[in-house]
Amino acid sequence: MQCVARTWIHWPLACLLPILSVGCTPDAPSDATNPVPKILASIDVPPASSLWTRNRGEDWPRMLGPRYDSHSTETGVPTDWGPDGLRVVWTHPTGTGYGNGVAAAGRWFQFDRYGNVERLTCFKAETGEKLWQWEAAVEYRDAYGYNDGPRCSPVVEGDRVYVYGVAGRLSCIAVVDGTELWSRDMNQEYHVVPNFFGVGAGPLIQGDLLIAMVGGSPASGSGRSPTVNDMPRARPDGTAIVAFDKRTGQEKYRVGNYLASYSAPMIATLDGVPHCVALVREGLLVFRADDGSGEAFFPWRAATIESVNAATPVVIGNRIFISEAYEIGCALLEFTDGKLNPLWKDSGGRSQQVMRTHWATPVQNGNFLFASSGRNPPDTDMRCIEILADGKTKVRWNQRNRDRGTSMVVDSHLLWLGENGKLQLMPLDPDAYRVTASMDLQSMMDPIDGQPLINSPSWAPPVLAHGLLYLRGADRIVCLELIAE
Repeated sequence: MQCVARTWIHWPLACLLPILSVGCTPDAPSDATNPVPKILASIDVPPASSLWTRNRGEDWPRMLGPRYDSHSTETGVPTDWGPDGLRVVWTHPTGTGYGNGVAAAGRWFQFDRYGNVERLTCFKAETGEKLWQWEAAVEYRDAYGYNDGPRCSPVVEGDRVYVYGVAGRLSCIAVVDGTELWSRDMNQEYHVVPNFFGVGAGPLIQGDLLIAMVGGSPASGSGRSPTVNDMPRARPDGTAIVAFDKRTGQEKYRVGNYLASYSAPMIATLDGVPHCVALVREGLLVFRADDGSGEAFFPWRAATIESVNAATPVVIGNRIFISEAYEIGCALLEFTDGKLNPLWKDSGGRSQQVMRTHWATPVQNGNFLFASSGRNPPDTDMRCIEILADGKTKVRWNQRNRDRGTSMVVDSHLLWLGENGKLQLMPLDPDAYRVTASMDLQSMMDPIDGQPLINSPSWAPPVLAHGLLYLRGADRIVCLELIAE
């Protein structure tokens, strides 16, 4: 089948850069199967003027928000949602995938799989009107029977949006119309042995760099592509994290002799300097974000081969909190004089551990952390823990809800979304679990097709931009008005 529409751009070098625009069928991607990196000279890209008409609020251009902490600066959240809950602004079906989209410049960017392509679709953030789409071929099948779509959310900065596919394709795309600017296949170029659930750690922007978790291995010389069955024997080759020129895709530095995890790296100021903080497969890796120097490492991973690190570290001053759900629980470290010094770590069995986050990153309010603790629903609860002055931690309360969830902090409240579609607003109370307002999105029907607004699993963290709340379930995006204009 052929594309019914093909759009060309008209600035320098534009004639070299056709894109797949709205109307392309899933079986008609461009040269996405070509493993050769498409590294281009830096070109001018038209600025993406804002499409917002809602004046209040801020953009949410990457997973966990503009400051990597799931905190929103917006105010005016109502505490009475009424019998019908928050107003549904728009909904749209999604393809296959786990990651939520992001909101920037009045646009919503959703990255999913359709058939044998991964597709980035750009919508008007306020209405859900489709503006353009970009596609690239993908070959990936989840060995454990989970879905085969991308796990990573897009990242937007200025006039460019970046996506990291489930099979390792890292691409830079123009915000204004979806033109592909450069693309590289991380798995092929860096000989990545496929992790158990594909590529799952989203990239980030720092200055002129795009920083991505890669976790490559030495070339095997066997002539065959590695599979997930090779994971138990995989060995690193110094490419845990690779930094690229964000405009051209050219490699700038590599750091860390470790494999990749599912925990998205983040940027934090430590000792007055921006550092990249990354929970790789083998533990916590910290280094200077500008050049990759000053590497520090703390081992942290359960012994079982199937264990994964998935929650992003939480940075509080010069302290770093890490957690996993398989065997060893959580730890608190202090970054001092370029070294990671453990202050405290969990001990004992699972029932004695203070925090066991699986894929949901804790949110912080002062000395308190709120999170979903537990690996699977039967052993999951929602809990608040306190970090004491001496670095020790203790549980303040837990609610045995058996519903793993993600959350964000907004207007002195915790906004919580359970994996089964239950949305709750709670005060940031370290003394007790209390719910101010709630709505069950799995029991509410979409007026367009009569299907539930949220089907399980809903594992992607919520997004709030300019008063609009974006939630992703198994098969659709739901935009709710959390804060009235």
